[in-house]
Amino acid sequence: MVAFDTNFRVPVSGEAAVRAVAGLAGLAAGGLFYSTVIERNAFTLRHTTMSVLEPGATPLRVLHISDLHMVPRQRLKQAWLSELDALEPDLVVNTGDNLSHPAAVPAVVQSLGGLLSRPGLFVFGSNDYFGPKPKNPFKYFKKNHKRTHGDPLPWQDLRAAFVERGWLDATHTIRELEVSGVRIAAAGVDDPHIERDRYETVAGRPNPLAHLRLGLTHSPEPRVLDSFAADGYDLVLAGHTHGGQLCLPFYGALVTNCHIDRSRVKGPSNWGSTMKLHVSAGIGTSPYAPARFCCRPEASLLTLTPVSHGDADFDEAYSLPPATVGKEPIKR
Repeated sequence: MVAFDTNFRVPVSGEAAVRAVAGLAGLAAGGLFYSTVIERNAFTLRHTTMSVLEPGATPLRVLHISDLHMVPRQRLKQAWLSELDALEPDLVVNTGDNLSHPAAVPAVVQSLGGLLSRPGLFVFGSNDYFGPKPKNPFKYFKKNHKRTHGDPLPWQDLRAAFVERGWLDATHTIRELEVSGVRIAAAGVDDPHIERDRYETVAGRPNPLAHLRLGLTHSPEPRVLDSFAADGYDLVLAGHTHGGQLCLPFYGALVTNCHIDRSRVKGPSNWGSTMKLHVSAGIGTSPYAPARFCCRPEASLLTLTPVSHGDADFDEAYSLPPATVGKEPIKR
């Protein structure tokens, strides 16, 4: 018979190591729960003021949405999106990656609801054309990693639904419209992230009589931004980055998943001496990476104002928590 020593104890140093490992495991589990269950569904609305209109123009309220990455059963996301119409924006701009499932088109259309009855512009991203696939997350630290595509998605159906409700497809097209007394010359490109952009189709200076010259792209690739800036555009709206998605306190985004620098991964910035850029942190995530940390999912309500001497470049002082959409903003 084998005898066991019941008086055996882990050495003190061993006990400390066990406690440390257990503590780290608990911290990791808590972080995983927070990022995948809490923050991923903590939708917020960012308020930003940008001086980009021609002097004398009426201020314009633009709702910028991007990267819904919708799957049919995401009820919390769908309910939050449906509340955004209460903001009564003058213009809605959608910069792509609406889909993450072949049956998600009805969910996107129903969630956007009344927003589709307002003036709107859109371009698509890679995840409108192709479904997501599992990926090694470390590939994102290499900007030129090989890209793989999933199964085709019904982007034609989504485009038809948007156009039928009155939104304008800006992909490789110059659009001119008047919204709330503001004349807009808008142009967009297809997703540069998968090299579908053909800027030459919209190249040239936009209408000089416009109060706002607006560019749209899904991924904010510098080569496209440089082209818009060279042609005299006032503002470009983009998405794709998810704001970094996983960020560190006091450091910010680890990666941008494109060729812009981390300082421009979300929100407003200057691009060159005359053009401004706004990058949406996006509303969703890939179903294979359903986590956000220090980077809440968001839409942005942009108040565009006329340029005048002494104006600040932009003001980003307010953000709405999910339960107060349509009410007064709360100071952060």
